Amino acid sequence: MVKNSFISVISQKENRGSVEFQVFSFTTKIKRLTSHLELHKKDFSSQRGLRKILGKRQRLLAYLSKKNRGRYIELIDELDIREIEIKTP
Repeated sequence: MVKNSFISVISQKENRGSVEFQVFSFTTKIKRLTSHLELHKKDFSSQRGLRKILGKRQRLLAYLSKKNRGRYIELIDELDIREIEIKTP
């Protein structure tokens, strides 16, 4: 689940175009659509929308992991959306 302190930090950010804010808003949309689809299993247009949002979030996270690995690790840790394997040399 998303931590409350992180929600308030992201919500108060002035830069709504930042990668972190976009990933946060996509994550909330994904959670909302997932709970909707648990009730309405045959809502295929919502399923398509969910897949599109998942793809957008995946591309943003891939971009962030290439550009700034530290921000990426912090973001996925705060949102609790992926399990990460940290490779130690």
